[in-house]
Amino acid sequence: MWDSGARWLLVALVSACAVAGWLGVALVRARRLRRRALEERGWLLERERESAARAAVEGERSRIARELHDIVSHNVSLMVVQAGAAREVLATMPGEAEQALRAVEGAGRDAMTELRHLLGLLAPSQSGEDEPYGGELSPQPGLSRLSALVDRFAFAGLPIEVRISGAPRPLPAGIDVTAYRIVQEALTNALKHGSGVQAQVTVRYAEHYLRVEVLNSGPSVLTGDAPASADQRDGAGRGLVGLRERVAVYGGDLDARRRLGGGFRVRARIPLDRP
Repeated sequence: MWDSGARWLLVALVSACAVAGWLGVALVRARRLRRRALEERGWLLERERESAARAAVEGERSRIARELHDIVSHNVSLMVVQAGAAREVLATMPGEAEQALRAVEGAGRDAMTELRHLLGLLAPSQSGEDEPYGGELSPQPGLSRLSALVDRFAFAGLPIEVRISGAPRPLPAGIDVTAYRIVQEALTNALKHGSGVQAQVTVRYAEHYLRVEVLNSGPSVLTGDAPASADQRDGAGRGLVGLRERVAVYGGDLDARRRLGGGFRVRARIPLDRP
């Protein structure tokens, strides 16, 4: 016969074994759940990395497409205008025709230089040196090259007035090239709209932001003589759509629209002290 003390000891041992077994089962289950959670987390992280990589690729493709559009559209437009001018005066004014052909050559060289820069960033040389295609990479254009840009358009037959407000100062590289592209795209569109168009470029260096505005004359929407194409109606062609995205990256905004008095207005405001 078991006395009461031995009986309680046996019950305690059985209970301890049961608890230990339950804890062991719980521990195994917890380890399985943890391993499954880690596997799912790893899968989710991998999916996030793949999604981020795809987004980065798409973003880079869009950036390259915008750069190619800006480079090709601007320079080809100038080349077409100058080639047409050379053809018209070739027989009667060979000197003027030669100048126009030199402008065509210059626009072609500029396009090749910028394309070499872009392609060089995409495809470094096989030797590993940072001199693809046999030459140094020239810096991307900025407002320091605004005078040369305006001169090219003026020579192509687009009278331009330039106004600089505030003290010019060095800008972040991305903002600098974006401001240059805004002026380039707006003047390229103005040049496409035909003869008799004039343009005005205003660059304002404020304390906390940069403002760029390009105005050009043209038929008034009030007279019914405005061009009929969609891009000419709203002044927001494919290039300007890309510029809106460029400006938005830096927390700015860009507005492009027809003016009631005639012509177009492109205006951008880009913060310079964005945290």
